Amino acid sequence: MANVHSPRPDALRSPPFMPGRHEIRAALLATAAAVALACMNDGGFGQAQAAALQTQASPVVSPVSFADVVDHVRGAVVSVKVKTTVTDDSTDEVEIPHIAPGDPLERFFKHFGEEGTQHDHHLKPHLTQAQGSGFIISADGYVVTNHHVVENATEVAVTLDDSKTVPATIVGTDKKTDLALLKIKQGGPYQHVDFATAAPRVGDWVIAVGNPFGLGGTVTAGIISARGRDIGAGPYDDFLQVDAPVNRGNSGGPTFNTQGQVVGVNTAIFSPSGGSVGIGFAIPADTAQNVIAALKDKGVVARGWIGVQIQPVTQEVADSLGLKSANGALVAETQPNSPASAAGIKSGDVILGIDGGRIDGPRDLARKVAALGPGKKTDLIYWHDGSEKTASVKLGSLPDDKEARVNTDMSQDNKFSGLGLMLAPASSVEGAGSHGVVISDIDPDGVAAQKGLQIGDVILEAGGHAVNQPADISAVLAEAKKDNRKAVLLRVKGSEGTHFVAIAVKPAS
Repeated sequence: MANVHSPRPDALRSPPFMPGRHEIRAALLATAAAVALACMNDGGFGQAQAAALQTQASPVVSPVSFADVVDHVRGAVVSVKVKTTVTDDSTDEVEIPHIAPGDPLERFFKHFGEEGTQHDHHLKPHLTQAQGSGFIISADGYVVTNHHVVENATEVAVTLDDSKTVPATIVGTDKKTDLALLKIKQGGPYQHVDFATAAPRVGDWVIAVGNPFGLGGTVTAGIISARGRDIGAGPYDDFLQVDAPVNRGNSGGPTFNTQGQVVGVNTAIFSPSGGSVGIGFAIPADTAQNVIAALKDKGVVARGWIGVQIQPVTQEVADSLGLKSANGALVAETQPNSPASAAGIKSGDVILGIDGGRIDGPRDLARKVAALGPGKKTDLIYWHDGSEKTASVKLGSLPDDKEARVNTDMSQDNKFSGLGLMLAPASSVEGAGSHGVVISDIDPDGVAAQKGLQIGDVILEAGGHAVNQPADISAVLAEAKKDNRKAVLLRVKGSEGTHFVAIAVKPAS
């Protein structure tokens, strides 16, 4: 597992939960008790009926057993075993001192494969083995697993539930979502499972089946603990959090609902020790289904691209721009010759929606743009100069060497009571450029430092105006106080690109 730490559905449907004798008897007793208690308290039969109906309508907390579901799905779950070629270069990790000829250590290093005084490290490739889990999604043997399970694989095989091992090929992988599609070389038919069509709810029961620690088919159960988790794994994080125990070797295995449908693909765990602590993450079924369809069709996933560097809209940013709510994606920089640039999107604009829907934040925008795909014509809703506007845009293709970068380094909780900075014209500092004001010193315990500002950062704009002298920033702050504005937006160029920082302003008294 990565560590935050890396038959037809008819045959797979399980019968609906049917309570046994004990459950029926308990329900009847509870109903009778409720009726009797209500009658004793108020003597009214109508209220007694209401109490009885309320008791009867109480939801069933859990099924008696998952055995029927497991019997139907376990034949579609496989163990994935891969061989990879690794070249170790120990000199990258350990500095070996000079050994004089005849030194007793010379024989030691020779014994363990070193060449004594010459330190001539021959890089000898060797095979290593890794294993994970997967599941079959079609009768002809297509298998879903994780990208990190088969990364750099030279040979792949899957072990079926009956312990038979068969060779497989890699159809395609997608690193950004950590998904991979395999194809069993031998003909089927194979038992298979389907992706769920409805998204699970927090609190729903789920069953994880996989190959933890190489033990083979293992079943664990739990609930969906949360949805929409961002664990920093990639630009499209949208994980389900589950508390069904998953461990190393469960990677790529399925998480099922109680109908035997796949609701997620296990991909990561949070664990200080490497074992399950009840926090696992699964790729949602709708994401997996779309990616797997693209891999099956073309072997790769083509994603849409608009060409912007974006960051969250904090409440301070919203106040400085006149937005009613802190939603959307603030454009820190628009890339030249990009679809966004052609549509007129500029630095300082806030993208509020796309393709007819509103967005919550940067990652929501990144996922929606990617899902629309290259060549798609759509509308962007954005905030510019105090008003909402709409622009038509034709999405490009996300370059292989670039990803939509989301700047989330700035704290969203700290308030500015002052700058806490020493500033100088950028033109007076070698290497700072000819425009803007450079931060020459900063109080490490001050609020500016807590906002992520650093020595060497260059402030290019304040409140939408270009600045070249410290006095320019002072003037903007004074004007903001006079106008009773809550914050001023600084456009800052740092070591990792251009971004915005909102500075809270105390209104004039």
